[in-house]
Amino acid sequence: MTLRIFNSLTREVETFTPIDPERVRMYVCGMTIYDYCHVGHARFMMAFDVVRRWLDVLGYDVTYVRNITDIDDKIIKRAVERNITIRQLTDEMTVAMHEDVAALGILPPTHEPRATEYVPEMLSMIATLEAKGLAYRSTNGDMNYAVRKFPNYGRLSGKSLDQLRAGERVAVADGKDDPLDFVLWKSAKDSEPDDAKWDSPFGRGRPGWHIECSAMGCALLGEHFDIHGGGLDLQFPHHENEIAQSEGATGRTFVNVWMHNGFLNVDNEKMSKSLGNFFTIRDVLKRYDGETVRFFMLRTHYRSPFNFSDANLDDARQSLRRIYTALASVDVADDHVEPIDWSQPQAAQFRSEMNEDFNTPGAVAVLFDLAGEVNRTQSPKAAALLRALGATLGLLQQPARAYLQSGSGLDESRIGELIAERNAAKAARDFGRADQIRKELAEQSILLQDSPQGTTWVKA
Repeated sequence: MTLRIFNSLTREVETFTPIDPERVRMYVCGMTIYDYCHVGHARFMMAFDVVRRWLDVLGYDVTYVRNITDIDDKIIKRAVERNITIRQLTDEMTVAMHEDVAALGILPPTHEPRATEYVPEMLSMIATLEAKGLAYRSTNGDMNYAVRKFPNYGRLSGKSLDQLRAGERVAVADGKDDPLDFVLWKSAKDSEPDDAKWDSPFGRGRPGWHIECSAMGCALLGEHFDIHGGGLDLQFPHHENEIAQSEGATGRTFVNVWMHNGFLNVDNEKMSKSLGNFFTIRDVLKRYDGETVRFFMLRTHYRSPFNFSDANLDDARQSLRRIYTALASVDVADDHVEPIDWSQPQAAQFRSEMNEDFNTPGAVAVLFDLAGEVNRTQSPKAAALLRALGATLGLLQQPARAYLQSGSGLDESRIGELIAERNAAKAARDFGRADQIRKELAEQSILLQDSPQGTTWVKA
């Protein structure tokens, strides 16, 4: 069976045919790094990590680009608030992001370009657009893209210009010829720090958000490549604008397949700091191990709305433990690896599920089926296949008995960190937080024992 992918541009599941039969080039819009990653970021990075892994399984030579936006209004504001340089802030947050995604088993991309390293490419593209009459200088010094001069603008979002214009709330008070026009180059403001400004033929300033991805994608993958992905919230205007910029500049089709992962909710509501349901990846990893979070996310199809809740995470943790329990019951080395026999019925079903638009819920169901067979038959061959298929999703690669003995996947180092955090909270008389940590560990079968000599723990 060949791979089929839902293409947001055509709104159909299509047979995937790469431009180069042996190679796949994929770009995914990454983080704007002014703060720690939240669970919504984990959702999109997980979705495309699975895509990348499965393309590897199919034998393609994958070039995966996931960018870093390291210049932006929010970044400037946060750096000024903290009285540090933009580079200091973005370096700090990049390190934190790498720690978070590694804990979730998300592989690093082939290339991770930073927007600030591709300003010359952006300026070149803007100059081309201006020469073609698709960009103009506004009265406030910005360079803007003239949306109505690009044919078929709106085809990705499925809306006409008039429909988009009807929903546009921005008044033409910023020098734009049309409210739908978007900025390519922002004129520098006196209030902004010097490290937020570049010299250019269009005056001192900085790039607009949309032009960054067009320039980086073309520079690293070429003017025409296979897959472009990101969250559903980026479909309009960001990805729509990328098409207009890139195809306007090159005269070529920009991307063949557009992929978008579904929205994330927390307890069936949109995640929001104002609602008090906003969680960073680090918040979640204080209570759940990274593989549990990964397994939890893979039980929902990447295009479906994703509901994040403690109840669902608890269920995922117990389900993952059941699979590891099956692996632990068979006398086979944890590092034993066998190539997958794709003609084997369960392996063939797993491949069929993944080839149908990366259907991870269906693939996970096959893992459960195999775990049941392992429990019934104690077959080392079935256990080896279970572990090998899990590996294609980034699952089941820890020593089974060690995982089960560590308290739902939390290792001793992480337990020690939580105990230290609890001690610090008690010293600061933050007894609410100290009690919360005790409760969180108890929920994971880790019981704390306080004494004059210190705090120790035992597994319940």
